[in-house]
Amino acid sequence: MKMTILDRILLLLTGLLAAWQVAIGIDAFDTLPVMAYTLGFGVLLVAGLLLIILGFEILDSPAVVIVSTLIPLSLALGLAWQYLEAYRTVALVLAIGGFLAVSLTRLIPAPGKLPVFTLVIVHGIAGLTIFLLPIILSTSGANRPGFALVGLGGALIGLGGLLLSFLKAGKPILSRETIFKILPGLLLLMTAAFVAGFLFG
Repeated sequence: MKMTILDRILLLLTGLLAAWQVAIGIDAFDTLPVMAYTLGFGVLLVAGLLLIILGFEILDSPAVVIVSTLIPLSLALGLAWQYLEAYRTVALVLAIGGFLAVSLTRLIPAPGKLPVFTLVIVHGIAGLTIFLLPIILSTSGANRPGFALVGLGGALIGLGGLLLSFLKAGKPILSRETIFKILPGLLLLMTAAFVAGFLFG
């Protein structure tokens, strides 16, 4: 599917928001969350630029699936490290293990639907962490209400991940054309929710 000018504008805005978050939006955090958030938003920035340059066809590459997994995993790790001190080691092990599992099932021929199943599980755990943790912290009064917007970003990243995962599995929830049509706007909304949540949370 050919990328439109509007698609490129939306992806450029996504990249600019991600770049702003890396440069300014995470200054006050501890070392590991800063590293995790920098990795996540940095990959998002690069992914947006590659989509602008190479088009939607780049999403068919196994390397893109592996690298894009870093976005939810690193964001989930950063949040867990900041707010779930007792589970820091578990979160780190899950992030590393999840990335290795997705990488191995993409680089080494795996039977049946194992690569897609692995991807859905890894994205699901990371996505639920990004979605639920900020909302729980906001509603319980442990953080400001605006932090719930990070949870909204988590819901959107989970939606995007599921749409692309089922598309690659050959059982798309929506048609390929529809997914690619809404993907740039979804990425922009997701990034804007993350940036606003961290800013006002």
